[in-house]
Amino acid sequence: MRELKGEEPTGTDAEACAYLYTAALTQPMDHDWSEIYLYIATRVYSRWGKGEMPQDIKVESLRDDRRADLNRLKRWLYQQRTRARIERDRAERRQKADVAKAELEVMQPSMFGF
Repeated sequence: MRELKGEEPTGTDAEACAYLYTAALTQPMDHDWSEIYLYIATRVYSRWGKGEMPQDIKVESLRDDRRADLNRLKRWLYQQRTRARIERDRAERRQKADVAKAELEVMQPSMFGF
């Protein structure tokens, strides 16, 4: 992901492509989202050096409203990724604290057994 000055970070093209691909497996896409998917797939396909996208499905540009939808999706993907990382880190810290507490209890048994 490339972050430019003054712009908020977003998900990558590859993340958006993977998300739209799996979303298409769960339900049909409308024409707008199909075009967005083909646009982003064209960009990812060429960036990974896989050759040329077939001409009959290649989409090289998007209308402004579809570009706005794509940018909104990429921002949402970034937020989800960030939220998951924060929750994972929080769970790891909680687990480490629980392990440390359990080790402390083993090393320092209570003085009074009730």
